[in-house]
Amino acid sequence: MPRTLDIQEKIQELRLFYRREKRLPSYREMLDVFGYRSTNAVSGLVKKLVEHGFLAKDAAGHLSPTAQLSGTVRMLGFVQAGFPSPAEEAAADVLSLDEYMIRRPEATFLLTVNGDSMVDAGIHPGDIVLVEKGSQPRNGQIVVAQVDGEWTLKYYVKDSVGVRLDPANRKYQFIRPRQSLVIGGVVRGVIRRYE
Repeated sequence: MPRTLDIQEKIQELRLFYRREKRLPSYREMLDVFGYRSTNAVSGLVKKLVEHGFLAKDAAGHLSPTAQLSGTVRMLGFVQAGFPSPAEEAAADVLSLDEYMIRRPEATFLLTVNGDSMVDAGIHPGDIVLVEKGSQPRNGQIVVAQVDGEWTLKYYVKDSVGVRLDPANRKYQFIRPRQSLVIGGVVRGVIRRYE
């Protein structure tokens, strides 16, 4: 029975290569990137990636990444958040949100926020937080932590008594671990979408 193609997995592998190398892999390199043994398999995948809009192919057959693959968005400049001023729309640069937000892609994951204990830190229910695992948190950083078997999102505070986790909402009290504390990661960013 033929294996089904997990195109999302292949897109992620291609994105990782592109971010690391700042270029697309050659067909031969794609054998290693995708774990294939034949260039026919690579050609079939490339065709699907072009059809889905992740790669573009010019008349000569050269491949280039699309914004859908690279995650780039045009950066038009600055906007005044205080008093209004004339705005100029000139493409200043392109920006990859992944490159801007994520330092270590291999150690970063996303979580959707449930609850309002961090609203005064600007983190609301339904927001998505970018969490980087493997970093030792510093005082005042927001962490995802497992406290006595329960996961939570709070400020990490080390004081004379030990570690406590502080909310950013006066309705809640700080938490001090009784038995165990596992730091799942440090929050590096927050994403909110306005409808």
